[in-house]
Amino acid sequence: MKNSAIKVVIDSTLGPAEKGIKKFKRLCEAAGILKEYKKRKEYKKPSVRKKEKLEAAQKRKVKEARKNRRGGKI
Repeated sequence: MKNSAIKVVIDSTLGPAEKGIKKFKRLCEAAGILKEYKKRKEYKKPSVRKKEKLEAAQKRKVKEARKNRRGGKI
């Protein structure tokens, strides 16, 4: 993860603080901060990570096959 700072200035003359909070959340999500936090929240052994990755790939493959069987996009 690269070192970057997200700065949001909340000016009460421009509107409510909730708007600034929503903007901050969008910026955090776009930067991938929450995803990185969840990933680092607990340690997983490399073997467990590999197993989860393989299971996710298999799930995507089955989903794609099911989608193609139906005829794809309409």
